[in-house]
Amino acid sequence: MSSVPDEADPGPVEVSSRIEDGSQLIEDENGLEDIQGTENKELDAPLTWENGEEGAGLEVDDKEDTTAPANGVIEEDVDTLKGSTDGLEKKEDIPHKVEGPGSVDGSVLSTPDDTPSLQNSLLSSPGSQYQNIGRGLSPTPSLRPFGQRFSSRLSPSPLGTPRSGSPAFVNSHSRQSSYASYFPTQAEEVDTPENPWEVVSWRVLRKISGQAFSEIGKRNFGRPSCIAIYSAIALGTSRGMVLIFDQRQALKTIIGQGTKAIECGPVTAIAVSADQSTLATGHATGHIFTWEVSKHIKPVLHLIPPTISSLRDSESDGHVPGVAILHIGFLGVKNNALVSADDRGMAFSHQASRGLSILARSVRTTRILGRYPDWNSDPRPRKPSSVLAFSPLPLGASEHPSDSLGLTAMLTPYLLVVVSTLPVARTQFKANRPKEVTEHSAMSGALAWCPSRRKGDVPSPEESNVIKLAYSWSNVLTVMDVVVTHEQNGDKDKPPDVQFTPRKRWRADESIVSVQWLNSSVLAVMTITQQLVILEESSLHVTDSSDLIRKHIYHADLFSQQLNQLVESVEEEDFSMHGVVADAFYMSFKAYKGRLFLLGYNDVSVGALSNWADRLIALMEQGDFIKAIHLATSYYAGLTDKATIGLPIDDAERHSLVREKLTDMMSASLRLAFGRNPEAHTSRLSDAQLSELAEACIAACFSLDDLDFLFEDLYAWYSEASVQSILLELFEPKINEGLISTLPPTVVKDLIDYFMAHGWKVRLEDLLCRLDPTTMDIDQVTTLCRKHELYDAVLYVWAQALHDYTTIPNELIGSAIKQGTNKNEFDPLVKAFAFLSFVLTGRTYPTGGAMEDAESEQAKGDAYHFLFSNLPAAESRRLGHGDGPTSNFRFEELLRLDALSFMSVLDEAFEDTYLNESHDLSGGNLTNGASSSQRQFGLSLNRQYIVKMFLDVVAPPAYSPEEIVYVEMFIARNLPKFSQYILLPGNDTKRVLIDLCKYSDESNAEDCQLSVEYLLSVYHPPDLLSMIPIFEEARFFRVMKSIYRAEHQYSLLLETCFRDEQDPDAIYECVDYCLKAGSPLTEQQKQAVHNVLGAQASQMIAIDVRKTGVSIQRYAPDLHDQFLAVLANDEYAQYQYLQAAIDPRGSEVARTPQSNSSNHVLVEQYVRLLCDFEPQYVRAFVERLTPGNLQLEKVLPTLDTSGIVDAAVILLAREGQVTEANQRIISYLKTLEATFLGLVNGASNTPDPTNTQEAADSLLESIDKYARIGIWLCRSQAKPLSNNKRGKRGKKADQDRLSNEELIWLNLIDAVVLVTRDITAALESNQATMNGDVPDSRSPFSEPSKYMATLRSLVQDTFTALLNVTSTQQLGGQSSDSELSFLRILRAFLNRASRSSPSLSNLRSVLAIVFSAYSYEESLLDLANRLLDKDLFVQVEEVASMRQRGWRPLGQACEMCDQRIWGPGVGKAVWDAWALKNNVEQPGEAVDHSHIEVVRSGKEKGKSKKIDESPAAEEESTTESSSDSESEASRALVKRLQRGVIVFACRHIYHRQCLEEVQGATNVSGELAIPILVTLSEIVFFTEPPPPTNHVRFRNEAAATPSQQQQRQQDRQESKGDGDHGLGEPF
Repeated sequence: MSSVPDEADPGPVEVSSRIEDGSQLIEDENGLEDIQGTENKELDAPLTWENGEEGAGLEVDDKEDTTAPANGVIEEDVDTLKGSTDGLEKKEDIPHKVEGPGSVDGSVLSTPDDTPSLQNSLLSSPGSQYQNIGRGLSPTPSLRPFGQRFSSRLSPSPLGTPRSGSPAFVNSHSRQSSYASYFPTQAEEVDTPENPWEVVSWRVLRKISGQAFSEIGKRNFGRPSCIAIYSAIALGTSRGMVLIFDQRQALKTIIGQGTKAIECGPVTAIAVSADQSTLATGHATGHIFTWEVSKHIKPVLHLIPPTISSLRDSESDGHVPGVAILHIGFLGVKNNALVSADDRGMAFSHQASRGLSILARSVRTTRILGRYPDWNSDPRPRKPSSVLAFSPLPLGASEHPSDSLGLTAMLTPYLLVVVSTLPVARTQFKANRPKEVTEHSAMSGALAWCPSRRKGDVPSPEESNVIKLAYSWSNVLTVMDVVVTHEQNGDKDKPPDVQFTPRKRWRADESIVSVQWLNSSVLAVMTITQQLVILEESSLHVTDSSDLIRKHIYHADLFSQQLNQLVESVEEEDFSMHGVVADAFYMSFKAYKGRLFLLGYNDVSVGALSNWADRLIALMEQGDFIKAIHLATSYYAGLTDKATIGLPIDDAERHSLVREKLTDMMSASLRLAFGRNPEAHTSRLSDAQLSELAEACIAACFSLDDLDFLFEDLYAWYSEASVQSILLELFEPKINEGLISTLPPTVVKDLIDYFMAHGWKVRLEDLLCRLDPTTMDIDQVTTLCRKHELYDAVLYVWAQALHDYTTIPNELIGSAIKQGTNKNEFDPLVKAFAFLSFVLTGRTYPTGGAMEDAESEQAKGDAYHFLFSNLPAAESRRLGHGDGPTSNFRFEELLRLDALSFMSVLDEAFEDTYLNESHDLSGGNLTNGASSSQRQFGLSLNRQYIVKMFLDVVAPPAYSPEEIVYVEMFIARNLPKFSQYILLPGNDTKRVLIDLCKYSDESNAEDCQLSVEYLLSVYHPPDLLSMIPIFEEARFFRVMKSIYRAEHQYSLLLETCFRDEQDPDAIYECVDYCLKAGSPLTEQQKQAVHNVLGAQASQMIAIDVRKTGVSIQRYAPDLHDQFLAVLANDEYAQYQYLQAAIDPRGSEVARTPQSNSSNHVLVEQYVRLLCDFEPQYVRAFVERLTPGNLQLEKVLPTLDTSGIVDAAVILLAREGQVTEANQRIISYLKTLEATFLGLVNGASNTPDPTNTQEAADSLLESIDKYARIGIWLCRSQAKPLSNNKRGKRGKKADQDRLSNEELIWLNLIDAVVLVTRDITAALESNQATMNGDVPDSRSPFSEPSKYMATLRSLVQDTFTALLNVTSTQQLGGQSSDSELSFLRILRAFLNRASRSSPSLSNLRSVLAIVFSAYSYEESLLDLANRLLDKDLFVQVEEVASMRQRGWRPLGQACEMCDQRIWGPGVGKAVWDAWALKNNVEQPGEAVDHSHIEVVRSGKEKGKSKKIDESPAAEEESTTESSSDSESEASRALVKRLQRGVIVFACRHIYHRQCLEEVQGATNVSGELAIPILVTLSEIVFFTEPPPPTNHVRFRNEAAATPSQQQQRQQDRQESKGDGDHGLGEPF
């Protein structure tokens, strides 16, 4: 037995919860209860059963039912397109008609432009969208020889991926943006294009509407209130009747007339049984009737609501009287079992028995949802509820295991509950409202079942077993799969297993009020604003939407009375609830066999989704065949929502259905576009419209894979109208994308002529090279290409079609010989070289694709034979140049034409693995091209043969030196790379080496040197050093350097580096290699390098003076004088040199110059240069110097001249001349003061106030800077001077009584104060003068306060520094004779100030300046102290209060000895002792101190010892007859009390002595080793007890006598009764 949370329970969803057999399911605010033992209530009622037959479907009038067939087939070829061409062409105003986008009849929206006519499609006229890829030009001499690799515009091929097909104009859309997603939700944007067709074709059922909504009908039957659809239409009315109309809209039956049904209120719900023989009605008063449709005189069953008394006494079950029945339905195949739900949130199942008479029939009613009203005034509040949506599972098209379960889905504001009602009620599934519901949206609910389907109607047999349930809360729709299975080898009587899987979720922009399944793949959703949204179930993608607001759909407010309280009482923090309750639409929106039925206020409508044929017809009737062709193409490709528009899912079926119609539409469109339809009276369309039509037709042809129609029909129409250029431009992107690989000869000819006429030569060659040449007319193409000099195209076509790789290159070479060569990208010789390069490396020219192995081998063999075989005599004479040398080989002529390009071709060919490989020389499978012997020659060729041929043939005078050099560079480059294949005699190699040094063109020098380096890597002549003059003459310095390094001739190596102007940095690298630590050089070799450096000093400095300074300082510092002598006339160069040598900055490590005789001269010279070129850096440099780095007398004059006082002060202080340094600072401060006063005095007459103010700011900064330097000087000398002998203080004058250190401080303070006084006085005087005159804001000293503040701060800092120094010395413990005295210096300062001040006012101003700087700081400190004192007082007071509160002990006796410690009965002596100690008296009672004896022990001195004892007083015995035992006990108690008591955080109390006896845990001082937390008088509180304590306490507890235990328990009870506030709570 399990309990299930009810609809109001916000807890987690319980996916599967079942009720035991025989139980009832009740939903209320406490959950779905399991009720056992409740007797089933029976209701006698007449019940008869008769099976009926299902009708064939609804028929409408011929004038009304004009919808297309359900299968979507268009009748009778093209003419069945509702006269899409002929009927349309009869319209006279077509040429002037304004149509939609893409229209072929001159519409405004089809204005020619470059925008795609389809989404994701290419432009109609893309123009030149391909950039020129680098062509096979001969490499210029500036490039490295043979580094050029021949390429073409098409290598690698720039083919892009074909564009994706466009879904035409059926993009998903809705009136308001919605999105579908898989579960969980995921956003998807939707477009809303305007389409000419209706989403749903609606027809008003006029006959039914005329009878049911006429005044007579309303008067006789009442207003229609609900609708049910089966093979007929049933309308429930407000007068309790049901009107049944047959398929011809004839009123066949009126149910309820003349019966009790008309007394039970309006019909609020209708249901029809599965066999359509029985109809059930629910009424507003709670009554339920069932009727046989064929025998409707009286009801079969009448379910009367039980009385309230019977419901209160649980005598029967049923709907509460007066509650409206909102939902009703039959269960499965039974027409004697039904379920119903009312507006109070209760649902019941009713099962009637079969009897022979009315009296023999009984009805068993079971409550499956909700609770009855609160009969007993239950104080617990109940959440209001209602059944928003309700539906039993209808029968499917095939037998299904769920048929026997009676599944019923119920949706409340809180839960979705699925219950199986047969054979007994059982909960199968529950789900809470999703969190994705929009905040404060309208409260609504809807659900609909999709029953099982036949196996032939679904893609896979497994899907036929899946039932779908679509349900929605507010704006969130969820589709759930329901699978019902029987366990294999299980008990047949066991109910099937039901699995529920929420699969997809879709969120709309507004609340959903009704959901219906049009078929198993399409959902119809109605929103609160009466928007119809069509969803494809597989993806929950919005395919269409329609506005139904004009249909005036009937709706009623059925839930607000129950749920308004829920909406109005919801808290603002609960955003998941709703802001309003939506009206009910479920009774007016029904679906049956793919059609939708609407019950309106004034009529009944039926509608069907427009299929694919309807949409094409609508576009053709509108005259927009371009859009129609695009749409049909998308239908053929399956890019649209197939299920929604009636297209088969199977591709083959869909293709056969759409192909013919699409072809006919294109043919009809072409006839109309070119004005060939005489009935239409239209002229040819504009070129822009024809371009759009051509693009649409091309896309259709590619989708159909019907290029025959493209070239035979479409191209014929455009060619006949002389507008084939439109198609030719559209073919270009298709060819480049690889979609078109073959063209008919006529199209190829037109293509060449058209592109050449527009000068698009490059684009044309790209197109021809992407076509398949095997389908071309070779003679035609090659003739046209030769005519227009399309060399790339003719090379490609000839080689690919005929496999002849030599004929066309031979023609191009001959043309170059006759006409000459200009070496541009269109030169025939350049094309020939590029072609040979591709062929010799196994690539297809010009696309760059790899050849097949057999084809590649054949092509390479033919090419090598073409280049290196002996020429016939006639061919040799043809290639000769008059009287010039005759060529025996074709490569000779190529060398003469362009040696560099030809050698580049061979250099690339040598990289290929073809040479020096074994080949099949049998010559099998020969194709067109060279003969067998020729090919065998090419196959037998290798690298050795080619190199030997070059060495034998290429020689003067037949070849120029430049041509010979290119050949020898080729040999020198490839010999190291292929040394295993190329073997040369030493003489030949040496000849190549020497010839490379004799180049004639200076531009080839670097390439020749590189070739020599290549050659020397494998060739080592024995007389290499003897060839140095040859290399030197050729200026091959890199070669020479490598030789000298190998021969260890380092001085010559360095000299060569100086001679190599191309690589000046090599000098410093060579110096570093030769002179660094660990160098392999001997001392003699290093000295030789030194000599070279000295000899080349001027050249080295000219290269880079800074790098030179670093190198010389690091490796040859003794050469500094020699290098500086070179720079004698250039002081700035000297500065750069010395800076790099002795003062490197930045990333280099700073060096401190060493103190030697030569070095200090450099430092002194560098300091003098710094004063000239970088004076602001002098101080930083001299601070890093150590004593002995320079001679002070050498630099002081320069420093004085340059005015760099700070550096001079530092140097003087370092040399011990502190007094002189101090005088320099004071003197400079006075100079700055005088300058500043001059600016102040002349401020009124200055012509430029801005510059004056800047100068004043600069002077003030200087004053502050040098005053702080003085402070530094005084501080730095404090310690050294204090340890030395001080000057003896005299007794005559203040100065005589001061030490030298104190005099330095006194002079500095005096100077700073006087500067401040004089400048402040001048500023105040200037301000007074300005106040007397007209104020001028432009005056530089209009705001003197900032200057005064800076000066006062400086005075304050000076005195503060002095105070810090003096206080530090005092803390250090120095004697009074040697330490600085602040008071002594201050007294001397005041005496000096009094003598220098002419009057008392001047002295007062001096003192004011000294102490005014401290006044503001004093006020801040005073305020801070007040705040701190106040805060500290509050904290201390709080701590003291908490200490005084203490903790209340748990008992009154010690937990170990059981003696009372406090509380009643402890004895008066303790309290008297406490009073004596605190000197207090009890109110109204005097304390007698005579009998109190307080014994204390362990008193200690010091602050660290707190009160550790409690007052202990021994009561003197007043009774002389007291026993000795009592005295001993009293003394023992006093002894314990005098040591104090301890209370722990657990509130146990102990004598201190008892704890010490048990633990022995006293420390050296006699204190317990437990941290004290709070002390109250003599009672000490601790945070936690020691571990052994509890053990002892329990032992004592067990050993105590019964009377002791009873007394202890009584004490604890009294303690608790006195006011126990809980553990650890203070009292």
